[in-house]
Amino acid sequence: MLRQFIIAISMLTILASSCTKTTKSSNNENSDKSTETTLVSHPAFSADSAYFFIQKQVDFGPRVPNTPQHTACADYLEQQLKNFGAEVMVQKADVRAFDGTMLKAKNIIGSYNPEAETRILLFAHWDTRPWADHDSNPENYKKPVLGANDGGSGVGVLLEMARIFNIQKPTVGVDIIFFDAEDYGAPNDMVTQETSDSWCLGSQYWSANKHKAGYRAKYGILLDMVGAKGAKFYREQISDMYAKYLVDKVWQKAAELGFSNYFINQTGGAITDDHLYVNQIGGIPSIDIIQQEKNSDTGFGFYWHTVNDTMENIDKSTLNAVGTTVLSIVYNEIP
Repeated sequence: MLRQFIIAISMLTILASSCTKTTKSSNNENSDKSTETTLVSHPAFSADSAYFFIQKQVDFGPRVPNTPQHTACADYLEQQLKNFGAEVMVQKADVRAFDGTMLKAKNIIGSYNPEAETRILLFAHWDTRPWADHDSNPENYKKPVLGANDGGSGVGVLLEMARIFNIQKPTVGVDIIFFDAEDYGAPNDMVTQETSDSWCLGSQYWSANKHKAGYRAKYGILLDMVGAKGAKFYREQISDMYAKYLVDKVWQKAAELGFSNYFINQTGGAITDDHLYVNQIGGIPSIDIIQQEKNSDTGFGFYWHTVNDTMENIDKSTLNAVGTTVLSIVYNEIP
């Protein structure tokens, strides 16, 4: 996935004004109009189960578009959502990569309470990086990334949530989307102005061609790199720009649940990720829960876009903190 920190405020303004119209009024219209006074109980999140779902994805190998491993994993994800009682559709799209390659992308969508008017969108990307272009060893640059955390972790948490929704449906509608072709962006040595939108191709496509005509959600939550030991989730700047009320809500919920050591209530970087296009093109106020490492050269974990993004980096305590927090948000949402 593109991990591009946008430092200048002027760049944020450009991002906000490009593409389509998500305005501040949409923030106000979707703001949390009711203060939660009573917590609704929900089934416990199982970090063991989420870990298992990550391992299953990794077992396929790198999930790079146009490969047999990618196809096999897509079939697995689709079947798992069906097994967990979701109304499932696969949105197929031919999307053009920065180098002209046509990618056979699949956005995999599972819906709960499909007739409910109030809807929450939960999403993650399921593909993996074709090149380990941030590896410390140049000999690994052309090797694909296994993507245990970058790709696998968000999907694993959402599969566990799907399993729980099948046991106890929330009172609102929930749509889970596994976006494809997120991580096929131009390598550093090929970055130009023309490649700025070479990432997040699946979410760009869905945002302009939603799976249901007129689809709307109250808000969206993106899970990205949510499984590493000791992960820190800072307030991502694009999230704050489009849906500050939702960032406030999620980070406060995490603190109430005892997870403030993971959800750091401080400003982090601005990151081009799937939520940017769901905000700008899709018009759905959305936030990104994503690990950031302020003291690293890349702004992310040491494993990011390297051959070291393996299961050894996945920690069940982190999975539990993220899964339990988002689960509590969903089950306490008022229709």
